[in-house]
Amino acid sequence: MTNSLQVTTNHTVQSVTSWWQSPEAKDWLLQKPIEILIGLVIAIVLHVVLRRLIDKAAQHNIDSKGKLPSLARKRRERDSEPSAELRALDRTQLQRRKARIRTLANVGKSAVAIVVWTWFVINTLDVIEINIAPLIASAGVVGVALGFGAQSLVKDFISGIFMLIEDQYGVGDTIDVGDGIVGEVEEVSLRLTTIRDIDGTLWYVRNGEIMRVGNFSDEYSIARLQIPVGLSNDPEKAWEVIQDSVRRWVKDPSIAESIIGEPEMKGVSDFEVDHLSYRIQMRTLPGHQWDVQRFLQGKVLNDMTSAGVSTPYPHGIGGWHPSMKEEKEGSES
Repeated sequence: MTNSLQVTTNHTVQSVTSWWQSPEAKDWLLQKPIEILIGLVIAIVLHVVLRRLIDKAAQHNIDSKGKLPSLARKRRERDSEPSAELRALDRTQLQRRKARIRTLANVGKSAVAIVVWTWFVINTLDVIEINIAPLIASAGVVGVALGFGAQSLVKDFISGIFMLIEDQYGVGDTIDVGDGIVGEVEEVSLRLTTIRDIDGTLWYVRNGEIMRVGNFSDEYSIARLQIPVGLSNDPEKAWEVIQDSVRRWVKDPSIAESIIGEPEMKGVSDFEVDHLSYRIQMRTLPGHQWDVQRFLQGKVLNDMTSAGVSTPYPHGIGGWHPSMKEEKEGSES
């Protein structure tokens, strides 16, 4: 019994020793783990280095001035020293460039992660002697099937890539993407554009569904005033009052830095049965046109009232006007 147990033990020890000293054991217990570990180290180093390179490239692009918009370029060529308006315009463009470059950098880092770790998985499978050819072939078939089933997703991604490259809009811009969706861009990704409208509704718009984009915040905006004046007023007097009011209030500190250049007095733009409409417009920093309009419209109305210039109804044709009271008092006397 003892001899039999000893023989079995010796046989087992010899078998283990033989296997331990065999090339297969050395291969699976030493060589392959080392190769996998080396592949893992290479993947980690590549991932970290490429991410840092992308971050440095993005920061370099942010620090560089880049190509100036046409308006800023013309003003810089014309002015010997940058004005406060030009500096404000530069700050606005810098913010847009920062948002766009950081978005592109995030996309680049995601692509790097996918490529590096896909390579590591394929390399590991090859090291442990799993035939990856059928897997790659199967992945190709699955990819084709997914491509047919996820055409809209691919369309969203391609549209998002071109949108970012062409800088059609960025975070902070106010845009119109159709179907009544107008608002400020809060986030941009390859698949979705997130827009917050004036009522606070958050819209998630797929990039592939955006057929047209109106950007209210690209390079500069235009504040336009349409001032209606009743026909009972002297047109020249009304125009002088409006013109003087606008020219005085555009210098107010609350909006002065938002305005680029001088107001353009367009004169009478509409002649209706009950009123004239005077148009004035001016260039503003991107997205500042509504603040300028709200401020000036209130100030112009106050100045018109102080100067006795009336608006159409109820003080225009077809309604009561202060001059009617004067005429009535004169006739009674």
